[in-house]
This record gives sequence, C-alpha cells and structure tokens, in this order.
Amino acid sequence: MSDTVAEPAFEPPPEAMAFYEESLRLLKESGVPFLLSGTYAVTAYTGIRRPTKDLDVFCKPGDYPRILAYFQARGYRTDVEDERWIAKVWKDDKHFFDVIFAMSNGTIAVSDSWFGEDRITVYGHEVMITSPTALILSKVFIQDRYRYDGADVNHVILKQSDAIDWKSMLDQMDLYWEVLMAHLLNFRFAYPTERGRVPAWLMTELLERLQAQVDLPAPRVRVCRGRLFSPRDYIADISEWGFGDVVGKGLEERHDPVA
Repeated sequence: MSDTVAEPAFEPPPEAMAFYEESLRLLKESGVPFLLSGTYAVTAYTGIRRPTKDLDVFCKPGDYPRILAYFQARGYRTDVEDERWIAKVWKDDKHFFDVIFAMSNGTIAVSDSWFGEDRITVYGHEVMITSPTALILSKVFIQDRYRYDGADVNHVILKQSDAIDWKSMLDQMDLYWEVLMAHLLNFRFAYPTERGRVPAWLMTELLERLQAQVDLPAPRVRVCRGRLFSPRDYIADISEWGFGDVVGKGLEERHDPVA
C-alpha cells in the first residue's frame, strides 16, 4: 500500500490545511518515529472517506515527550491532557493535533509492533500509518453511548484480513480475549459469506477458552470491566451497585499553558 493517497473527504479551511502540512513536516524533521491513524488509516485500508477535524498522531510512550519538546522549542503550545494516553500540540486556540501513545483505558500501549510498511501521502507528505492490526487494536475498546467503532473494525477485517497479524493481535488482547471474540462474532454476523476471513484456528482457540471458562467459579473480586469501554456509562455500577473500578477519569487540574 506504499504511497496510497488518502486526502480527507473534504477540504479544510486554508489555515487548517497549512497547519496540518506544517505539523507533518515538523514531525518528519524531528526524527521521532510516528504514525498517522484514525480516519486517514481507515480511508487507506477500506476506501471509506469521511470528514475529520484533526490529525491523530500515534507514537510509543517513550517518544511522546520528545515530540512535545520538539514542537514546544518552536513556539507551539503543548498540553499533556492525560499522561496515561494522550497529549496535544496547539498552534493557536483553534488548531491542534493529538499525540496518542496508548489506549484511553490504559490496556494497550503503542509499541514497535504497531509500525509496519504502509504509507500514505496526505497534505503533501508521505507518512507511515498504523498497520491494519494496530488500527483494529486502537478501536476495539471504543464503544459507549456516543461512539462505537465496531463498524471500522469490521471494515478493516473485510478489506485487510490477509494483512492482519492475527497472532500478534491475540497476544496483545490475551487478557481481553473476550472483547476480541465479541468483535469477531460481530464480524461473522455482519458478513456471513466472509467468515473465512478470520482464521479458523483463532475462532477455535477463543471457543476453547470460552468452553473452559463456562464451568469455572465466579471471580471473588466483584469488578465492573465495562468501564474499559466507557467510564461514563458505568458510573452507577461503581457508585451505587458495589462493583470495583478498573479505570476512571480524574478531575482536571488547571495549569497555565506552556508556551
């Protein structure tokens, strides 16, 4: 897929386009490994085009401070929104891009395995995008009342099944295999004629895990893992129904912006 063009489905205002072009140029000049993901990767892998308002830049956790420092030294404002997974680089009060180094629930961090060979040309720059495997991993936990990325997962499987590293995906989802299984069952339901795109060995492995789990005693610790999907949709479970929490959002502490 080298050098596939993935321009957005609409043309941003000139000042936004100039910001995106400048940001990608500086990211490349920084020498810090990064990936473009989100809508741009979905478009490249599936052909589905839709509007997007920003850039989703992915990097390894150890590299996000380097990206922020590089831009800060050049007059940009930086903001560590949540040190568990996301920061931002601002040009002004309107234009920014996200720097994402882990999933928002802390389950999976960006790693070397997320980097492949696929590149796209966007805003005049050839840049690397998340591999199909990594793109799916970035979306499997996004499901709450306002956003669900299951259709993106299905479309990437449909169009890129041969390029997906299924073993790596299972390894990275090992603790959350039920979530992976739910998505694969969803794919099978959506595309009954395309079930063969998911390897039989993977479905057999997941079914064997489920069968082994059926007769096991319930866990002793009463937790609600629904918060890994949506912290806001499972508040009653934690505050009223006595379930232990596994993830949450703290109160924001306001600081003077860093120039």
